[in-house]
Parts: sequence; structure tokens; C-alpha cells
Amino acid sequence: MKGDDTAAVARRPRVVIHAEQCKGCGRCVVACANGVLILSNDTNSQGHLVPRASGNGCRGCGLCFYNCPEPGAITVYKRKAADKEKVRDAAGVAR
Repeated sequence: MKGDDTAAVARRPRVVIHAEQCKGCGRCVVACANGVLILSNDTNSQGHLVPRASGNGCRGCGLCFYNCPEPGAITVYKRKAADKEKVRDAAGVAR
């Protein structure tokens, strides 16, 4: 059963901050519609405060990615199309 839980978590949309690429501007934090990103007290090797994900509310919308001025600082993992089809088949409605 635990393997099923791990697989479900891996399929959820999520955001990954690449700390060494981040300049600490906070634009991603402001852009996050669900408030998933927060500016932490952690710093990278350049001394910039680095944001982090505060929970499981990511929708995979990419607003943080598109507002980030630093290429490569943010990666957004969206839900797989195959998983969307499974939800549609099971519930009859796309979510």
C-alpha cells in the first residue's frame, strides 16, 4: 500500500526550486496563485534567500516559472496526461 501512496505523490503537480540558480527576487512567491511557495530563510552560495514549497497545493500552472527572470531556477512538474485520462474515466469528468 505504501508503494501506491508514493506513486500518487509522484503524480501530483509540484515545483522544484534550483537554489543555486535563484537570485532571491521573490517574483515566484508573489505569482503563486495557491500560496505554495514561500521565501525561506535558507540561502544559496551567493547569499540569496531561496523560496521553497510549503505544501501540496501546487496545481502545476507554471505561474512561478513564467515570472522567474532566471532561466533554469524553477522546474514545474505537471500531472501526466495518462493520469488525467484515468481521472476522466473513473469520474466521467476531467479534473
